[in-house]
Amino acid sequence: MRLTTKGRYAVTAMLDLALHSDQGPVSLSDISNRQGISLSYLEQLFSKLRKRLLVTSVRGPGGGYRLSRSNDDIFVAQIVDAVNESVDATGCKGRSDCQSGNTCLTHHLWCDLSDQIHDFLSQISLEQLVHRNDVRQVAERQNFESRQSCFDSDKIRAAIVD
Repeated sequence: MRLTTKGRYAVTAMLDLALHSDQGPVSLSDISNRQGISLSYLEQLFSKLRKRLLVTSVRGPGGGYRLSRSNDDIFVAQIVDAVNESVDATGCKGRSDCQSGNTCLTHHLWCDLSDQIHDFLSQISLEQLVHRNDVRQVAERQNFESRQSCFDSDKIRAAIVD
């Protein structure tokens, strides 16, 4: 099964946005710091997510991104689809040229698996993920580490100025 970095990062970033949406617009810089995803990569992903109406941007000071719909109305498959990612278990990337330019014996089995995975991801909302204990524990750790990192940076700046 193949779900590339693009799809995984898009889901991760959207879940981060959902977890922090009660604090107003969330900056890509904050998501980048918490999730370890480069800012330029997030900008590319959020451009696609915005075009698919999954997020809206807020300009100006304190700006960032918001989910365009409620957590329970955004599903993982929609996010993966929005960044032009496909869940593909075939060896030929769905082209049916697996065996010397022809369909292999198990091609349709792997296509069916890809469909099942997509259907599974279509049933998982951001709301469901936000309420998972394991997700909440990781988010709390990331928030703590992010605050620590900011605190350490402030201490370094103060030492340089002195």
